[in-house]
Amino acid sequence: MLTSLRVTSATIIYHLAKINDGQVLVCAPSNVAVDQLCERIHKTGLKTVRVTAKSREDVESPVGFLSLHEQVRMNDSNIELIKLNQLKSELGELSSQDEKKYKTLTRNAEREILTNADVICCTCVGAGDPRLSRFKFRTVLIDESTQSAEPECMIPLVLGCKQVVLVGDHQQLGPVIMNKKAAKAGLNQSLFERLVILGCAPIRLNVQYRMHPCLSEFPSNMFYEGSLQNGVTMQQRLRRDVDFPWPVVDSPMMFWSNLGNEEISASGTSYLNRTEASNVEKIITRFFKAGVHPNDIGIITPYEGQRSYVVSSMQSTGTFKKENYKEIEVASVDAFQGREKDFIVLSCVRSNDHQGIGFLSDPRRLNVALTRAKYGLVILGNPKVLSKHPLWHYLLLHFKERNCLVEGPLSNLQVSLLQFSRPKQSYRGPQRYQMSYQRASDMVNGMQNGRNGRQEYNDSGSLVGYIPDDVSSVHSSAIGGVGVPSAYPQMFSGFQDTWPGLNGVRRANGAKSRAGTESVAGESVAATESDINGASTAGGKGGVSLTGLSINDAKQTSLSQSDRLKRYVESGGQIAVGSRGPHGPNAEEDVRSISTSFASQAGLGGYE
Repeated sequence: MLTSLRVTSATIIYHLAKINDGQVLVCAPSNVAVDQLCERIHKTGLKTVRVTAKSREDVESPVGFLSLHEQVRMNDSNIELIKLNQLKSELGELSSQDEKKYKTLTRNAEREILTNADVICCTCVGAGDPRLSRFKFRTVLIDESTQSAEPECMIPLVLGCKQVVLVGDHQQLGPVIMNKKAAKAGLNQSLFERLVILGCAPIRLNVQYRMHPCLSEFPSNMFYEGSLQNGVTMQQRLRRDVDFPWPVVDSPMMFWSNLGNEEISASGTSYLNRTEASNVEKIITRFFKAGVHPNDIGIITPYEGQRSYVVSSMQSTGTFKKENYKEIEVASVDAFQGREKDFIVLSCVRSNDHQGIGFLSDPRRLNVALTRAKYGLVILGNPKVLSKHPLWHYLLLHFKERNCLVEGPLSNLQVSLLQFSRPKQSYRGPQRYQMSYQRASDMVNGMQNGRNGRQEYNDSGSLVGYIPDDVSSVHSSAIGGVGVPSAYPQMFSGFQDTWPGLNGVRRANGAKSRAGTESVAGESVAATESDINGASTAGGKGGVSLTGLSINDAKQTSLSQSDRLKRYVESGGQIAVGSRGPHGPNAEEDVRSISTSFASQAGLGGYE
């Protein structure tokens, strides 16, 4: 949740290593996350080794001294290996005989270091490294597991795992799937999500130690059912030394109304807003004059066009030292996940006549953006446009009720008197997790009370991690919403009672499957405005039903189930399912997203 998850993870790992015999394998989907967790674990005193890919051995890292290749290089117990290392650095290459000997000695040194380690850290994909193939890890912890695709999580689990701990926040960004068909086929469902849906009730951490209490209030009420408690006081999160025109002195937050119009960027695939960019520079300059260090400020914007324009405009029009503007991090929501800054400035960009806000409608993306700041948050946007969306409507009301919705110049901000009309539809929230979490809790309570805890799970709309691209958003603006269909994929419209190719398979209990069972696969694109308008799974459409399906049902004939599903997806839904005959071709093209948010997971910063 919003507590210090990495500290919690490091503590869990410490106790697992002390209690259990054997080593602990620690994984995360990105190198940045692994490095941060590795650093925390090292501080507990455990012998920690960071296994990096061969291709990343030259990349600088804050935990470089813990990396396997560096520990091998610093190992002075093998004199022969040291001499060969020196010879290789002097000559550039070794003779074939020396090279063979060098590789053998290196492998032996690596094996010795890994064997003596208490904890081995690597990315989920890195767990498939040949250097780890002979090791058996009974205990595995996967951090940021809600950001990992299922196949990623399975890699560390096949190395002899008997006990796994999944750590993550289900209300923040999910796996980044670049291919739309793969996302719709279910690849963007995390293992964490699957286990929750199947009845494993997660343990929720309810205390947050990052934000000023006024900043945590809305995320707590909107995304965590009001259960979030504050581990820090208001006084601990007020910087009296910073002279900034907050509308309410003890509440360092404000929504600054900016009515300038959006524009399509020069690339033609993104957006920018010149008015917001100009005001971002004014805010940053004010922070500089108040003595805030550039490294303590972050600027978040969901569009690459706005990011590049903000960077250039601050350089050209900023009235403070140019070097300070260069040091400020301007990045996407995805690049900021799992991180924090003292002050965050959020530029919403979208401002048009037909009230389309694109993928700003994704609640999990908004949650991440709102929860990065420790001491202060400034949001710039057009409230007339954003208030048409139910979630943003509630956010704007939250600011307005606390006199933090302002307008006018920065030097003379006035409380806005703008009135909002109620949205046509109410906000439903990320139903998939709320319902599955409740179901898991009900199952546990049922078992404790001596009743059978198994219930039917009805998925009435999901919010998972597919990130739409700028092109989709641009193309959709004419119809006032994001460019991703809200209904379930057409290719799955016939999945009502049978798995592809399993014609009339009998269930384990002898009963045939019921027609119209509800789906657990759900849709796999981010929530859109039409999602909120009431997409449902009535009639059982929208995914493959697993209700009542035993493991013996999936008997192979000529192809494996994965091959059947692969062919079904690749054919656009034209392969016959059961006896229902072929379906029409999938109308949506196999468009690859131009999103570079995958790069952000590697610490490079990504944009929709």
